[in-house]
Amino acid sequence: MDSLMGYWFSNKTKEVTKDINDVPKNIKGGAKKLVTSATEKRQKPLADVLQEYELPPGIFPREAIKYVLDAEAKKLTVTIPKICEVSYRDSSVLRFSTSVTCHIEKGKLTEIEGLKTKVVIWVRVTSIVSEDAKLHFTAGLNKTRERKLYQVVRDGVPVDKF
Repeated sequence: MDSLMGYWFSNKTKEVTKDINDVPKNIKGGAKKLVTSATEKRQKPLADVLQEYELPPGIFPREAIKYVLDAEAKKLTVTIPKICEVSYRDSSVLRFSTSVTCHIEKGKLTEIEGLKTKVVIWVRVTSIVSEDAKLHFTAGLNKTRERKLYQVVRDGVPVDKF
């Protein structure tokens, strides 16, 4: 009986020791998740960031809620759950990949990757410049659109491919 009790205590001691040894790993991983979670909760909505840069909030679809802004490098990366299209009142259509990256400055997005517009065929949008009441799109050729059409954030319609 004593050897059986000794065996049981020996195994329990090993389990407790293993659990105690894992505490720093668990605390470190948990703290990292907590910091990430707290940071994400304090992040401004994308629409607010765009407005701070003097850009209309409706440039991106409503589904675009996750983003990373590196203010120092002036790089914006927007994550969209599914490839989608947004139609605007002037009959223009923008198609968004699941990740759109660009250089962001006051009134302009340049070096854009992951955004297309339809001009007979789908053409990659490389920059958007806001000037007074107009938005100038560069997509193989320059296209100017009314800025007011992009003031409202719209739903994206899922599509099969970018």
